[in-house]
Amino acid sequence: MSSTALAHALPAGPAIDQRLFRDVMGHLPTGVVAVTGIEADTGRPAGMIVGTFQSLSLTPALVTFSADRASTSWPRIRTSGRFSVSVLAEHQTDVCQALSRKGDDKFAGTDWVPSPENGAPHFRGAAAWLDCETVREVDGGDHVIVIGRVLYMEAGSSEPLVFHRGRLGGYRAPAAV
Repeated sequence: MSSTALAHALPAGPAIDQRLFRDVMGHLPTGVVAVTGIEADTGRPAGMIVGTFQSLSLTPALVTFSADRASTSWPRIRTSGRFSVSVLAEHQTDVCQALSRKGDDKFAGTDWVPSPENGAPHFRGAAAWLDCETVREVDGGDHVIVIGRVLYMEAGSSEPLVFHRGRLGGYRAPAAV
């Protein structure tokens, strides 16, 4: 099915105020992850920042995230059929900003190493890393929902970077009761 056909596969809903929708959804804190890959045809790293990453299934181990259909990064990552995820740590706002930029030099000045599974960038100091193979892409309106099978994973020791109400910050443990 073409991406144009996918974009029209979901039924139209009621018209809502998009700014209000963003504001309401901004009340839900999200983790910040870097989704990276190696372009199959050039061998160059490609990456993007995602705030929709989550686990989907334990058996098999599956994860999911959403990529904007207008993204120029996801098509480059998609080419190899594999991707890596670095769960960014609270001190990695610079990585978040670098991968949020437009252009080809997103990795300049970032501290990364090739993943042991697929060679895609893993950012040093991240809270966790996962390497995945793309299993499926599903229509999600103006986004595509990517489902990946986990092939490798490792936990770091840092606290995660969190996005909440338009701001980046760290996680604060709740006060003892």
